[in-house]
Amino acid sequence: MSFTVEERGNLNNPNYRIFFKNADGKYVSPFHDIPMHADEAQNIFHMVVEVPRWTNAKMEIATKDILNPIKQDMKKGKLRYVANVFPYKGYIWNYGAIPQTWEDPAHKDGDTGYYGDNDPIDVCEIGTKVCSRGEVIKVKVLGILAMIDEGETDWKVIAINVDDAEAKELNNIADVKRLKPGYLEATVDWFRRYKVPDGKPENNFAFNGEFKDKDFAIKTIKSTHKFWKALISQQADAGELNCKNTTVSAVDSPNYCSADEAQAVVAATSPSGKEEPIPLSVDQSFYYERK
Repeated sequence: MSFTVEERGNLNNPNYRIFFKNADGKYVSPFHDIPMHADEAQNIFHMVVEVPRWTNAKMEIATKDILNPIKQDMKKGKLRYVANVFPYKGYIWNYGAIPQTWEDPAHKDGDTGYYGDNDPIDVCEIGTKVCSRGEVIKVKVLGILAMIDEGETDWKVIAINVDDAEAKELNNIADVKRLKPGYLEATVDWFRRYKVPDGKPENNFAFNGEFKDKDFAIKTIKSTHKFWKALISQQADAGELNCKNTTVSAVDSPNYCSADEAQAVVAATSPSGKEEPIPLSVDQSFYYERK
């Protein structure tokens, strides 16, 4: 199963969008239409890459927009870029999400004690390749970190691209600790401190910041898939989320999006244009002493 992307608008501009198409050239939602599993029998999952490693633009699946394209997050009318908190440059892994998952904000997690963050479950892909924005890759899950972000459960799955040169050697979180010493500690440190330059406090974690293993991670992913199923079947309150899709819901469902409607949605956005410059402040480094 393969997917391609269609860029619209101008990179580093609020009008920028990445729309997805399946192998038949049909527009699809990366939230709803791309299957969670790439190979269910082997527990291989699809991952939608939102942010390539070493980049700063906070791109994300637009869960409230029809067809859920990737776009850059905004705050107070400005595009969001994560700061370079010393010694890191942008995101330190390929960052994205597993489709057909949802962290239900009405569900209080029994392990963390906090409600879900209303997004697909996040993934940090730790392989050697820098992926492309909008790339859909197949990943092997290794473990998971439970971040508490502003009072919400925000799981971070640790995974590796199955096509990566290191994939055969990495099969569980213990392998990451053994073969990439310091990598998991850097991951916790990054998530703890990345919002501090914006004037926010450090993030906290369940389980004292310890990573849970592969089996725990897969169980957590599958539970968020059940929440997504309830969402897409209108058994859960969608709130402001847009559940329109082109392949999952029946034609007579209010969530069904026809090919003509999807084409009109894309056509209504800005045509692809020249990339705009990144603000000079994005490349600055931010230092503060660890507590």
